[in-house]
Amino acid sequence: MIAYLPSAVAASMRVFFVCAILAAQQAWAQYFDVPYVPTPQVVVDEMLRLAQVGPDDFVIDLGCGDGRIPVTAAAFFGARALGIDIDPGRIAESHRNAKAAGVTGRVEFRQGDLFQLDIAKASVVTLYLLPDINVKLRPRLFELLKPGTRVVSHDFSMGDWKPDRVLTVQKKIYFWTMPARVAGRWKLEADLPGVGASTYELEIRQSFQEIEPFARTEKRNYAVWEPRLRGKSISFIIVDNDLAHRFEGTVEGNAIEGVVRTGAGTAEVQTAFRAARIGGS
Repeated sequence: MIAYLPSAVAASMRVFFVCAILAAQQAWAQYFDVPYVPTPQVVVDEMLRLAQVGPDDFVIDLGCGDGRIPVTAAAFFGARALGIDIDPGRIAESHRNAKAAGVTGRVEFRQGDLFQLDIAKASVVTLYLLPDINVKLRPRLFELLKPGTRVVSHDFSMGDWKPDRVLTVQKKIYFWTMPARVAGRWKLEADLPGVGASTYELEIRQSFQEIEPFARTEKRNYAVWEPRLRGKSISFIIVDNDLAHRFEGTVEGNAIEGVVRTGAGTAEVQTAFRAARIGGS
């Protein structure tokens, strides 16, 4: 015998079940910020190749899924690696995959919130998240990662932080190098051929890895040409006394040291320079 419910009751039950399903989906989305979609192995390979991963690297994969990026980094690039995922089932799968690949001694997996993980020791960070999660994560990358750390994202960018490179190999791959903080005023000293002992006040405006320097002395202002910042490496050209002086240096906190190349070809002369921060952050 089949019992039939009054139409009003049946409608109420349908509404209840729909609401329950929506609530469950919302709870799932809140717990797992990013749905699990595995990165194709060819994309994994290209991500690690683009980041020039090697035996000296420590790769941290944020949202590691089945662990294929850390396992590949250890098995085929010789790196050490750490993967984190909020789903305990994926972490268990990652451990099984690491064991099958014979790299359990070089990889580690943790179940937890990627926003709580200390990533300061990473030399390479990989991610396949979502655009809004990437943007939310970006301040933490700038807070914790050292200049020169490489960041690689599968499919999604970082908002207005322009990538250094974009590749397309089945999927888009975005690559950044964490830039040093160079914004502010610097006292730059060098003994330049054709000019002599020189002191410039160098003011640098910065937006991520894009920089806009200006130089001045007590007597005049100078345009600064071809500025470039890549990790801790900075370069620019100042034309003084009709000679192009190419500054190539390394940023270490509040100091920049490097070489000035003056002239061209066999007439090129190299001298040292140093700059110290005198204002700004």
